[in-house]
Amino acid sequence: MAAHLSSGRVNLTALREAGRRELREFLDKCAGSKAIVWDEYLTGPFGLIAQYSLLKEHEVEKMFTLKPGRLPQADVKNIIFFVRPKLELMDIITDNVLREDRGRSPQRDFHILFVPRRSLLCEQWLKEQGVLGSFIHREQYSLDLIPFDGDLLSMESESAFKASARLECYLESDQTSLYHAAKGLMTLQALYGTIPQIFGKGECARHVANMMIRMKREFPGSQNSIFPVFDTLLLLDRNVDLLTPLATQLTYEGLIDEIYGIQNTYVKLPPEKFAPKKQGEGGKDLPTEPKKLQLNSAEELYAEIRDKNFNAVGSVLSKKAKIISAAFEERHHAKTVGEIKQFVSQLPHMQAARSSLANHTSIAELIKDITTSEDFFDNLTVEQEFMSGIDTDKVNNYIEDCIAQKHPLIKILRLVCLQSVCNSGLKQKVLDHYKREILQTYGYEHILTLNNLEKAGLLKPQTSGRNNYPTIRKTLRLWMDDVNEQNPNDISYVYSGYAPLSVRLAQLLARPGWRSIEEVLKMLPGPHFEERQQLPTGLQKKRQHGENRVTLVFFLGGVTYAEIAALRFLSQMEDGGTEYVIATTKLINGTSWIKSLMEKLEPAPF
Repeated sequence: MAAHLSSGRVNLTALREAGRRELREFLDKCAGSKAIVWDEYLTGPFGLIAQYSLLKEHEVEKMFTLKPGRLPQADVKNIIFFVRPKLELMDIITDNVLREDRGRSPQRDFHILFVPRRSLLCEQWLKEQGVLGSFIHREQYSLDLIPFDGDLLSMESESAFKASARLECYLESDQTSLYHAAKGLMTLQALYGTIPQIFGKGECARHVANMMIRMKREFPGSQNSIFPVFDTLLLLDRNVDLLTPLATQLTYEGLIDEIYGIQNTYVKLPPEKFAPKKQGEGGKDLPTEPKKLQLNSAEELYAEIRDKNFNAVGSVLSKKAKIISAAFEERHHAKTVGEIKQFVSQLPHMQAARSSLANHTSIAELIKDITTSEDFFDNLTVEQEFMSGIDTDKVNNYIEDCIAQKHPLIKILRLVCLQSVCNSGLKQKVLDHYKREILQTYGYEHILTLNNLEKAGLLKPQTSGRNNYPTIRKTLRLWMDDVNEQNPNDISYVYSGYAPLSVRLAQLLARPGWRSIEEVLKMLPGPHFEERQQLPTGLQKKRQHGENRVTLVFFLGGVTYAEIAALRFLSQMEDGGTEYVIATTKLINGTSWIKSLMEKLEPAPF
């Protein structure tokens, strides 16, 4: 089935539809009524592919969360476990199956669906526990790339950065997430045509490109006759640009993620700002449950403000408020039946717009409370000094003060790592000082975390005695002093001065090409390369005048919302000539990223 371009964006419906089809086929194999037992981690990603209505159509009557003990009561014929291939989950499933009342009538059938791959190790484990034979269907569901939005795909792989940070992929030689990335790209090419040009930078990028080439060779039938939607694939390793995720994102969506964390397009917010204000009640009975909102481009207002610098959001909201109240005023001018009817027909849209405005005004107020605080300002000032190359080579007073006041450890680690990256590593004396201060204040169990950060290249001694960052910064124009936050003319608006290195690489690849920055590319980690994939005759693209090229940028090891905003900005540039679709192993921010590298030494049990 060929997918096509729609409204200037690649239409990702074909990918979602392929996922739904695979799910329907599996559910239909398990004839009769069903209950699904979910591995909790999977419910969010699955929700982006299939709504509950689809499951209901296929006789799914009950849904439970996977936990030890007896399975809840359910008068169904089939119990289906949807799980990741992890041994600790197999233990819970074993417990569930063994506690099943074999005397009950009628007997329930068990099935297991591994996401995204079946695992021989897990099946062997279930066999040793004596329960493998209880499963009638044991299959896999390849949830590789999940459409998060019109131009955004993510694998939501947990250990994605560890993989691309040389921890999992090179030290432990576990290339699972890279294999899934290559597999996901093959699925994408089956739906959207072979991508003629592949560019890449970094060790993991090279691995993924090699796997794709090998898969294509091994399955010659995979060559399809679909007109290619994408002109170029750019594979980027996260460790080519370790700086960007450490900095505080300053777009509206980036700040929501930094402060509250966005999970599978949903955010949970403090409820007090969202309580309906009734006269004379004076704040009693305030809601206690967090307010859960879905955030994506289907909401008109969010699509307009999500990628703006936060300082430009207020004026848009107040303009919108005026337009909406003017629209509601129209009802007083509606005199004839026809005019009243027209007003009534517009009412649902107007009410949705008013409710959307109220929500985003509340969110903006919550964020503003934080961004106007002294602590936020001081933290941002230090970040921007490091990124513009000021005092990166000595112990920083603000960081020392924060450690002394025992600020959250993740905040300290983000700043120290940022300083290290902006100085191509720290002088041994400075590094030892920070390590000692951190371990004495926060506890020696964090020594493993510091070790992981060092292996990942985030916090390390300066080995060559040379700091390459200033050269990289100047050549790639990573720091812009005269940034325009309201009407930006450069991607640096997303960090109020710093242009994400990863996105600058994408921008320069499109025009004038990487040959112009050959020297700087050599300073960044890992190889850079170009591959061409032969297209069958008749499928070569003849570009119409004024038609944009379409580039898929795949971030191996995670991408931030600020980088996504910067790529969308490039897509919308009048003379840009390139539209970008973004894919990633995981959506990240500095906090979730550092957390994925944190380990605690547990105290001995005696």
